[in-house]
Amino acid sequence: MKFPEVEQRQVVVIGAGPSGAIAAALLKRQGHDVLVLERQRFPRFSIGESLLSHCLDFVEEAGMLDAVRAAGFQTKHGAAFAWGERYSEFDFRDKFTAGQGSTFQVLRADFDKLLADQAALQGVEIRYEEEIVSADFSGDCPRLGVRRLADGHEYQVECTFVLDGSGYGRVLPRLLDLDQPSDFPVRQALFTHVEDRIAADAGFDREKILVTTHPTLRDVWFWTIPFSNGRCSLGVVADAQRYAGRGSDLDACLQQFVAETPSLSRVLGNALWDTPVRALGGYAANVKRLHGPGFALLGNAAEFLDPVFSSGVTIAMRSASMAAGLLHRQLGGEAVDWEAEFAVPLKRGVDAFRAYVEGWYDGTFQDVIYYQNASPDIRRMICSILAGYAWDERNPYVAEPKRRLRVLAELCAQPA
Repeated sequence: MKFPEVEQRQVVVIGAGPSGAIAAALLKRQGHDVLVLERQRFPRFSIGESLLSHCLDFVEEAGMLDAVRAAGFQTKHGAAFAWGERYSEFDFRDKFTAGQGSTFQVLRADFDKLLADQAALQGVEIRYEEEIVSADFSGDCPRLGVRRLADGHEYQVECTFVLDGSGYGRVLPRLLDLDQPSDFPVRQALFTHVEDRIAADAGFDREKILVTTHPTLRDVWFWTIPFSNGRCSLGVVADAQRYAGRGSDLDACLQQFVAETPSLSRVLGNALWDTPVRALGGYAANVKRLHGPGFALLGNAAEFLDPVFSSGVTIAMRSASMAAGLLHRQLGGEAVDWEAEFAVPLKRGVDAFRAYVEGWYDGTFQDVIYYQNASPDIRRMICSILAGYAWDERNPYVAEPKRRLRVLAELCAQPA
């Protein structure tokens, strides 16, 4: 493959989604030359629409919080959980860890474009509809092969460092053979947007995401994410075997799951199902390493766990903030240990999330969530994790997530 042009840049960010936009803006604010290459044209559809409070810490750090607050997104104060007649809710304003108490539920097409536009307004150059076709990190400087989708023109970019925020595209993991299988079971999500027409007396709080457990299949759950325009994102997540015998009609399959769940059926009884259902399967992902000479992986490009606690965008933004800070130091001549200062601390929070995701599916964390007599102090600690503060090791349920969850689940399972 021949590339007639070689462009010299300082930092290249792959992907203009939340991690890429945040990282690029942070580096630009520090005076660095940043080029963002994005394969798609924004706005574009994405799931991951219920943000956690911790996200706004990074939005604020990147100088974008005023614009996000002015955009008219649905305010979100917490998370509600329903299973049969059981109902439990957590208010992010009443949590163990200091930080943002409220956040937003967003149409990602609008939200992601807003962040990218804000980065561009700060001076970041973003090139849309350009894809990375090769990556060479063997020389003194990383070199990327780029193809312009509009006309097929190809060129190369040589730079000092590459941050991969390509999300599900997983550009560098594919090109550098970094992918490795996730140890999570293969699950599939069916999802759509509906005009929800939820009645005022339905007991539904539009300022919270609603997570509903199937009444008999505890490993099957639904998300209901209300937007400010009278619509909801609705999805079901289940192990692949749970779809057996339900037919190939995705719309009928999702509606059947909802019909089996009376509490959710009541909430959505008047909904207009006006958008075809989509499927996403086998989304859990992992990599052999999070960084290498001349590159680091951000967010979903590195690892994606599961959508149950909406942790994806939070992990993406957290990794972007950490990587931008380290790269700024490195570009200034400091020696940076990417393993000790990026990979290890980032994974501590990811592993905390992982413990609660695993506990959700084996039922132990559900026992905690639906327990009606929990200590207020413990609820605040759990609430901090649900709000995205999974790196605050002053919280014992972050510092020792598996052991603490096991003990707490045993207490919640005991007869009153």
